[in-house]
Amino acid sequence: MDAVLKSLLEQVSDLHDIPTGAYNIRSNGHSEGRNSTQTIQIKGKTDGKSGIDIIVKANTKNEFVHIPALITEGGINDLVYNDFYIGENADVTIVAGCGVHNCSDEASMHEGIHRFFLGKNAKVKYLEKHIGEGDGKGERIINPQTHIFAEENSYMEMDTVQLKGVDSTNRVSTAKLAEGATLVIKEKIMTHGNQTAETSFEVELDGKGSSANLISRSVAKDDSKQVFRSIINGNADCYGHSECDAIIMDSGVVAAIPEITANHLDATLIHEAAIGKIAGDQLTKLMTLGLTEQEAEQQIINGFLK
Repeated sequence: MDAVLKSLLEQVSDLHDIPTGAYNIRSNGHSEGRNSTQTIQIKGKTDGKSGIDIIVKANTKNEFVHIPALITEGGINDLVYNDFYIGENADVTIVAGCGVHNCSDEASMHEGIHRFFLGKNAKVKYLEKHIGEGDGKGERIINPQTHIFAEENSYMEMDTVQLKGVDSTNRVSTAKLAEGATLVIKEKIMTHGNQTAETSFEVELDGKGSSANLISRSVAKDDSKQVFRSIINGNADCYGHSECDAIIMDSGVVAAIPEITANHLDATLIHEAAIGKIAGDQLTKLMTLGLTEQEAEQQIINGFLK
């Protein structure tokens, strides 16, 4: 890998070199490297689509899978389909993420469509970081989709971060949760300039004791625009919570559009949203400690998105 690829890899996956264990590194629309282990297999698609199948054997514990996707050229339109089959009682961490380094005048786009099939009692932690950089005029576009099918008593936690350089993103997540299944999604987004970011969550709480907690924190600077949509359908004795907290600065715009529907007498569903500017007293307090206004703003933003 050249220096640009290595830099992107470190930023989106915290890797300094090729990882050990199971991995697939995708670069400019093709596999840069791939490795399977005794308990985790990674196979190329055989249905004509671009992408991989990740198969985690039952009872696999405390293992990592790295699947970063990197773009370093202009004019790339990369569409990939990745399916994850997580065996019963498995416990794994999946480190994904996408970096687009574009120094051209042509747009480059990565679209990742990920499906997760969690077996009974399986546990997955999914980490996804998006980065855009480069001094070209071409857009850096990242559109991830995540579709989750969770069997009884399974658990999935998604931690997604996009704080730098992505001109446009449309993030779609859906889930169907069986009895006792749990989904936790934590999203952090910052936009600036004329960037746009859309997030859509749709969760079906189908099983008794199923639960979902969707949390979005975002900052919109300059003339950027963000939209947060969340749909939770409680179809059983279940619990669902959706929360959107956003800071607007300059001429930034943030819209929160919740929808919660209780289709069962014992469904408990909650939505919370708070959008506003940085409080003046917070700035004043930090500035009395010797910070400039800009430094104080950055401190507050860092704490908010931590």
